[in-house]
Amino acid sequence: MTTTIALAGKGGVGKTTIAGLIIKYLVENQPGAVLAIDADPSSNLNMVLGLELDWTVGDIREDLLGQVKQSLTAGGAAMGTIGGGISKQEYLDYQIRSALSEGDRFDLIAMGQPEGQGCYCAVNHNLRQVIDAISKNYRYVVIDNEAGMEHLSRRTTRDVQHLIIVSEPTLRSITAAERIAAFRHELDIQIEHTGLVLNRVHGDVPSLLQARLAAMDIPLLGAVPADEQLLALELSGRPFLALDADAPANKAVAAIMAQLGIIANVGG
Repeated sequence: MTTTIALAGKGGVGKTTIAGLIIKYLVENQPGAVLAIDADPSSNLNMVLGLELDWTVGDIREDLLGQVKQSLTAGGAAMGTIGGGISKQEYLDYQIRSALSEGDRFDLIAMGQPEGQGCYCAVNHNLRQVIDAISKNYRYVVIDNEAGMEHLSRRTTRDVQHLIIVSEPTLRSITAAERIAAFRHELDIQIEHTGLVLNRVHGDVPSLLQARLAAMDIPLLGAVPADEQLLALELSGRPFLALDADAPANKAVAAIMAQLGIIANVGG
């Protein structure tokens, strides 16, 4: 069974940082492979994971549409094929699997830029089918979503076991997180559990914020402290996999995973 963890939150709160730390935790403490899906158009999860990024799904989609336009005059596209008699589904499956960036027990797919002008409905449907089929081969799928959540159901038709809303420890950021969390009821996918994670916390969470958090309809899963070692890795461009096991951010994410019932179990 595949467990899907999706992260959401307004821009700049550190979703990619938390996603990278979760992937690090899963790789080091859980059996099975992890698929990371970078659904943010800025596509920088690869830097956090120390992977090269050559192609994105957006690149593949645009290339396919270009080939479809070329084959329209030959009648191929009307029959669901492109040049050489290859179906669009087969083409997408091959190209996306080829575009996977491979790490040690984890792989990465980057979604890239959103759709441009033209009709993308059929292609996006094919893309969801391919990505969902690939996801079944992994024990965990971690989706680093773009700001908000309105595009999550366009990336996958899979159920999401854990939706993590990331926020900074400020009233404005928490209010934005609550609004984003409310969108989960409007998505076309089933979300089993939703929780909040505070990022870049200095010291204890202020009492005024604690009262605000207690009034929300999603639980607080934990707080990730501002970590000097993590900041040093970010500034140097080194992957988060180099973060020491006893680093405060690592320990905080381990506690959050325990809250989700995903505990250290490498030999399981």
